[in-house]
Amino acid sequence: MIVPTAAPIRVLVTDDSFVAREMLSQILESDPAIEVVGVASDGMEAVEKVERLHPDLVTMDIHMPGMDGLIATERIMAYTPTPILVVSSSVHGEGMGRAFDALSAGALEVIKKPEPRDWADLQRIGTEVISKVKVLSRVKVITHITGRRSERAERRPYAAGGQSGRSLVAIGSSTGGPSALEKVLAALPSSFPAPVVVAQHIAEGFVDGLVTWLSGVCPMRVKAAEDGEELRKGTVYFAPTEYNLAIAGSHVVFSPRLPGQVYVPSVDVLFESAAASLGAGVVGVILTGMGADGARGLRRMRDDGAATIAQDEASSTVWGMPKAAVELGAAESVLALDAIAASLRELVVPAR
Repeated sequence: MIVPTAAPIRVLVTDDSFVAREMLSQILESDPAIEVVGVASDGMEAVEKVERLHPDLVTMDIHMPGMDGLIATERIMAYTPTPILVVSSSVHGEGMGRAFDALSAGALEVIKKPEPRDWADLQRIGTEVISKVKVLSRVKVITHITGRRSERAERRPYAAGGQSGRSLVAIGSSTGGPSALEKVLAALPSSFPAPVVVAQHIAEGFVDGLVTWLSGVCPMRVKAAEDGEELRKGTVYFAPTEYNLAIAGSHVVFSPRLPGQVYVPSVDVLFESAAASLGAGVVGVILTGMGADGARGLRRMRDDGAATIAQDEASSTVWGMPKAAVELGAAESVLALDAIAASLRELVVPAR
């Protein structure tokens, strides 16, 4: 009896650099489960080939002549929705902002583009790229279109447990997280009476770009956390990609990767430390993402009296992490993405 083999994952590679297209094509086709069905040198060509070839996934450069990667992503997600992996050479500045705008428009994740000097290390680089393509090609894509807000943040000191409502919000997210975070954080005022601490799974080197991007659309101050830093109201803190971040009273502390740990920063580490430090005085939120990171920590938070929220399936890019939390009984509330900010405003109230 002949057992039919699964059809290969069909990928369209988009980049204006011939070298980059060749590197990505070689990386992807080194795996027999992936087939590069076409290449495109600009956004317009990518849009046309997606319509004609119907690939399972598109790798998308951002800076290209003519139609760039952001506009191409918007066109593809509007007319022929397809999983898109942004492959960007920019980790700072305007280029990085446009990469995150592409995530807001419906792209799933962003990774750093391999460079010519990386030829000798293609095997290591290829493992990450191939893994991302295999996982993201199975995602049922949705379009994210949100408004922009630019009100500047107001900085206020924070004292743990010093108010009548919850005194900290801890958020964990992964695939689809940047655009989900944009929607939640943009709806919180600069006067929000608690700090917000976020553990987002993202490729190394992209936290600063994410912070810059969100700073342009969120009323609250947004920053990369610093080891030992005191938390302040009205400020959003992002964990670094190379360390775990934990809550210690009114401060954040960094710690190295744990043995066997898959994701850094760990959402479980953030949530469990928040529960240990603040007990019922915290709100835990788990957003879209693959895997189960954060489910155990959210359960610990709920057991200690914290308010806990999981994003619902309908509004999640990937209902993996929230689903794991729901199945574990960790989520007190399961809410659509549009409803989470309003819930946070009700749960976190200033001292009277």
